[in-house]
Amino acid sequence: MPEPQLRAAVIGAGWYAAQNHIPALAARPEVVLDGVCRLGRDELERVRHHFGFAFASERFEDVLARKPDIVVVASPHQLHYRHAAAALEAGAHVLCEKPLTLDPAEAWDLVAKAEARGRHLVTANGYQYLPRVDDLRRRIVEGAVGAIEHVMVSFISATRDVFTGERGLDSWRTTFFRPDRSTWQDPANGGGFAYGQLSHALAMMYFLTGLEPDTITAFAVSPDRVDVAEAGALRFTNGAVASISGAAAMPQGNRGLLRLFITGDAGMLTAAFDRDECEIKRFSGEVERLPLTEGDWIYRCDGPVNALVDLALGRGANLSPGAIGARTAATIAALLQSATAGGAPRPILGRQS
Repeated sequence: MPEPQLRAAVIGAGWYAAQNHIPALAARPEVVLDGVCRLGRDELERVRHHFGFAFASERFEDVLARKPDIVVVASPHQLHYRHAAAALEAGAHVLCEKPLTLDPAEAWDLVAKAEARGRHLVTANGYQYLPRVDDLRRRIVEGAVGAIEHVMVSFISATRDVFTGERGLDSWRTTFFRPDRSTWQDPANGGGFAYGQLSHALAMMYFLTGLEPDTITAFAVSPDRVDVAEAGALRFTNGAVASISGAAAMPQGNRGLLRLFITGDAGMLTAAFDRDECEIKRFSGEVERLPLTEGDWIYRCDGPVNALVDLALGRGANLSPGAIGARTAATIAALLQSATAGGAPRPILGRQS
């Protein structure tokens, strides 16, 4: 029996949507590229013609009026809530780029909207879909290191030119579109390292540990108002603590450095995503190494797109659910507030009952 056909729409067909999301959708035989939306008539026609969308409009309302089954929201950060909320209300399963929103309350509202309508909300965090990562999460949840007491997470990526200059990434020279500087360099619109990159590390931390954040104190380095480095201390609701840090400091052409240490009352885990290495050491003397091969943990983001398609077909798993996206967005908002206040502790908004 042939697979059912899913009508897909894309809102915000800019740099990354054209580079990753749309090709990943087009590679799925179950998907029909139905509607696409972006500003700029020439650019819109270019993407419609190149990928073969049936319909195109600069108005996202026109695209949603066609009742797509799945929607990818890849518009600028400050528009995520409006577009994702409208897509959920139109009855679609939604993949939203990170950060899920800039306002934590809006992020949690998206989670509630998806649940109320029985729709899936996926956040575009690709690390969770890399080989063995879900197995690693399961082991931690089942007590691989015992009750978690401490987490250290750090991410250093080759993005300084994205947040501070006009050059951008060398790889952009061959992309379908070049990113708009206002998306990445305007703090009012979520520009900067915290929303653009540290969000990956925080999402991984919440995915692996399942912990709920409570309070954070943090500092940031922000030349020309745009943050390029952060460091903070975070307390979870169960009393565990975390140190989080990151910087746009890796020279271009090098793999991003993502490291986690998770310690508990039975041992510790180290995960070096930049080296494809993971080791668990227990107080019993047992040492376990995750079976990884070179390149397994190189970042890619087709996983969330394929998850959206599979979930809409009634199978698969959401490894980057909206709730993790909301915790991440709430953490970054509180982190930046704390940094602005000279490191004063700030509460992290949780889901409201």
